[in-house]
Amino acid sequence: MLFEDIEIGQAAALKRSFSAEDVALFGSLSLDTNPVHFDEAYAQTTPFKQKIVHGMLVSSLVSAVLGTQLPGPGTIVARLELKFSKPVFYDEEVIAEAVVAEKIPRMKVVIMEVACKKADGSVVLKGSATVTC
Repeated sequence: MLFEDIEIGQAAALKRSFSAEDVALFGSLSLDTNPVHFDEAYAQTTPFKQKIVHGMLVSSLVSAVLGTQLPGPGTIVARLELKFSKPVFYDEEVIAEAVVAEKIPRMKVVIMEVACKKADGSVVLKGSATVTC
């Protein structure tokens, strides 16, 4: 989408859940082998009481929304600030959302409010993304 076509308040979203296979692949690629993601016995000793999906894997859905929907292909994320507030468990649906909050015409920069939520609406992560398009 061209910078000129982007409007404040415009929004996009996508849904996804992450399987054990997805988590294993991400752990292998990222080298994040924290047992809270892979070892059920270990996970039982944590406040979550079960294995959780990597937060960075969940946050990758934000990148997917920005790069494929709004602003879309060609988008470059220059800055991403996130606050994680809840875990995501295996096979739990997550909805990633992005809303245009601000446009800076002289730099062709767009500030997006971003979030990932569970199907019940509870926020998993929230933040902002500064992108060029």
